[in-house]
Amino acid sequence: MPPSKGKLRFENAEDVKKILDDIVKTLSDVFWYIDCSKIHVVRSYNSKSIAIARIHGLPRIWLYTLKIKPQYVIEVISERFDRLGEEDKIHILIHELLHIPKNFSGSLRPHKRFITSDKIRKLSKLYYSRKKKSLQSTDSARL
Repeated sequence: MPPSKGKLRFENAEDVKKILDDIVKTLSDVFWYIDCSKIHVVRSYNSKSIAIARIHGLPRIWLYTLKIKPQYVIEVISERFDRLGEEDKIHILIHELLHIPKNFSGSLRPHKRFITSDKIRKLSKLYYSRKKKSLQSTDSARL
């Protein structure tokens, strides 16, 4: 249940994490470099941000100091993300995943050249195409 209005708050977003994991699995030939165990998803409440979601990487100085491997946090802004339909949520999450560089270093890719509306649209379409095929093969296996 969403916290009351007021201070910025966060909670783990296991429901969104499941969707994210499914996207990476379904598009494994595209997102082969992404280690889902190193991506955390949180839902924020009472954010004043105009974003729907955003990704946070850990700078190398933090990785070095804390002696940890690269990690990413995807934050979904509850007031904007939760009211979206499934297709829009998939679209947004693909967008955030595209910010992760192939070397999975903790840094982030910029929009220019790497993240375009056309690329996101194509990957969303590919995701749904594969999900549809997967459902059809599951249904035919049951018969």
